[in-house]
Amino acid sequence: MDVVNVEEQRPGPLLNDYADYRRYLKDYYQYKKTSDRRYNYGVFSARADIKSPNYLKLVIEGKRNLSDKMAEKFARAMEMDKEQSREFLTMVKYCQAKRNDERNLYLRELAELRVKKKIAKGEIKQEVWENIPSWVSWVIYEMADMEGVNLNDKNLAQLLRGNVRQQDVENAIEKLIQAGELKRNDIDGRLEKASDVTRNREDVPVALVKKLQSELIQIGMDSLYHDSAEEREFGALTLCLTEEEFEKLKFELRQIRKRIHRDTAVARKENKGKRIYQLNLQLFPLTN
Repeated sequence: MDVVNVEEQRPGPLLNDYADYRRYLKDYYQYKKTSDRRYNYGVFSARADIKSPNYLKLVIEGKRNLSDKMAEKFARAMEMDKEQSREFLTMVKYCQAKRNDERNLYLRELAELRVKKKIAKGEIKQEVWENIPSWVSWVIYEMADMEGVNLNDKNLAQLLRGNVRQQDVENAIEKLIQAGELKRNDIDGRLEKASDVTRNREDVPVALVKKLQSELIQIGMDSLYHDSAEEREFGALTLCLTEEEFEKLKFELRQIRKRIHRDTAVARKENKGKRIYQLNLQLFPLTN
């Protein structure tokens, strides 16, 4: 009878659960060390074809960065396939980027790689991916309430400050029509909202939500550098909370978002809006 080692069967850290490659490397090393007592930094360096036996340790501690070539060696040492290697390299570039625009660019690329990987594995159905509204769709939907805007305009993309192509706009409009969010009126064929609010989607995979949120974060970062303080309102609070206070604050933020959405929808019945704005509410941990 074969004796199965329970320790060896435990799953290792999953790459797509991480945004910090140093934390992933630390957890990967600890997992390998637990699974095999003979495993050490020297073994990793040998598998990566690196002369320094403690190079992994220095990278984990933030004392060394990874070049593209060195990141590829690390990926081989961890026996990553082609897709995993690309994901790891993108994560490295994201973490080491010095400019905010670069960081956001790599964050979006990382989110897209992970979505595509899940689609390829069948974890996300292709039709679900195709039917999930992008951030462009939300903007177009709100533009139906914007004064002087005709959604049939072939130059609509110019209003979105160069962030999208006209083809992206047309694709978003088509999806909104198919989803029943937009309709053509019987008088002049203009596109208008089919209802006061968009329908909530409960079946959106987490990977797609992260992709959408990363795109919105990048747009917010663009505004920080390109819009004057008079055109935006960015603020931040750093708070020390109990678990109970945290849950209460989460609830209050959700209620604020719902109230603003409801009040705006009511106001748009009375008159058209002048401009499209994006409101992001973020609450996240900074300590363990």
